[in-house]
Amino acid sequence: MSSLLNLKSQILIFYILLENLTIKQASKGLKNKEYSAVELTQAFLARIKRREPDVHAYLTISEERALAQAKRVDEKIAAGEEISPLEGITCAVKDAILIEGVKCTAGSKILENYIAPYDATVVQKLRKAGAVFLGKTNMDEFAMGSSTENSAYGPTRNPRDLKYVPGGSSGGSAAAVAANEALFSLGSDTGGSIRQPASFCGVVGLKPTYGAVSRYGLMAMASSLDQIGPFVKNIEDCQIVFNTIRGRDFKDSTSVDLPEKIIKSKFDIQKLRIGLPKEYFARGIDPEVEKLVKLSIKKLADEGAQIEEISLPQTEFALACYYIIMPCEVSANLARYDGIKYGASAACATANNQQTAVNELLDVYLQTRGKYFGTEPRRRIMLGTYALSAGYYDAYYLKAQKVRTKILDDFRKAFKKVDIILTPTSPTPAFKIGEKVDDPIKMYLSDIYTVPINLAGLPALSMPCGEIGNLPVGLQIIGQHFSEELIFKVAHKCEDLLKE
Repeated sequence: MSSLLNLKSQILIFYILLENLTIKQASKGLKNKEYSAVELTQAFLARIKRREPDVHAYLTISEERALAQAKRVDEKIAAGEEISPLEGITCAVKDAILIEGVKCTAGSKILENYIAPYDATVVQKLRKAGAVFLGKTNMDEFAMGSSTENSAYGPTRNPRDLKYVPGGSSGGSAAAVAANEALFSLGSDTGGSIRQPASFCGVVGLKPTYGAVSRYGLMAMASSLDQIGPFVKNIEDCQIVFNTIRGRDFKDSTSVDLPEKIIKSKFDIQKLRIGLPKEYFARGIDPEVEKLVKLSIKKLADEGAQIEEISLPQTEFALACYYIIMPCEVSANLARYDGIKYGASAACATANNQQTAVNELLDVYLQTRGKYFGTEPRRRIMLGTYALSAGYYDAYYLKAQKVRTKILDDFRKAFKKVDIILTPTSPTPAFKIGEKVDDPIKMYLSDIYTVPINLAGLPALSMPCGEIGNLPVGLQIIGQHFSEELIFKVAHKCEDLLKE
């Protein structure tokens, strides 16, 4: 009889709770003993088994580990101990972020059998907070892509419409939350890889200020651009996760603590100055996307917010600048995957055993990288190596870094006039699987509204602001360095207004 009741309990959670369950609601249910952490975890695992054949959000599912973690939370609750907001809460982690003892492939065949030897700092923090790790999510290979079609293990599909991409490179993490296969997830954002999939899948995604969250344990793509952040269902959940993972880490020298004066700043909608960069509402944007974004902005204006058109004139150079700097850093960071130091190694084919040791070693490098890297990593490695080579460094890389400074100056000038900047997250809603995969330029253009923020190291959040058909549209909220709390306050207000 008890097993029947347990089954009914799981079915109830599965069909009623998961669809709209948030972190705060789930935590309240655990504290009130409406269900156990094990039951909650089992419900999500059941959901994963049901949805994964269609969505393919996960590369690895850690069922036994997850249930063991959930059991420890239940023991704590049974003992009458207080639990933190994330204890017993299910999460998924992008497969470029290390979880000790769990496979970490970065979506590449070159790391197909790599087992992480330690936890990333963000994973350590979530583990300490009691989060339950369900598994690792699919991604574009080494985070290179905007659709999660570049994964060596097959594409992820958008849960809102399986014919469409979920965005990338953190498409699996966004899809896992959108498909209710996890309460929250972690992704990484180098040029829009959290915000763009959040927009396409209709969830909330935060790219924190560069340095606000430790990158230790994240497989580097472009070290001056990468940042870890959360995918969640609402703004309140985003704050909970961000406040858990943020902060200084001695293992990452670029990480810092958020200034207290910004954290405790007051918010008055009638004193809020909102900037609308005219360059983000120019040609190339889907008219329906522009309409929904401007409707959200009008709701804030109706509440008393001051709206001001601003200019970010270097925006037109941001994409070209990004696609010089990023491949250069990719070229350096991926040099370690050579079949000797890291990753799978192709057998060296030798003809009649006459090759010298140097030639044999070179053959190992060439065969390994040619065999196990996909098309997009090879393209970016070659672009970056070329741009860094003698005779081209000044013409490309150095010039791009100077433009990057100009882009940052644009934002600094703008934030002297306004408190926050609102833009579309992407110029279009999600596109169909296969639509852009053979045209790299079209694919790169899907990040046109997100890459300037990474180049400037600013925080930005994408939140749903409407739908075109059944495809979500994202509103991007950009703040000054370390102004995440102000972004949350503005996003909370938008969220409330959009519900009305």
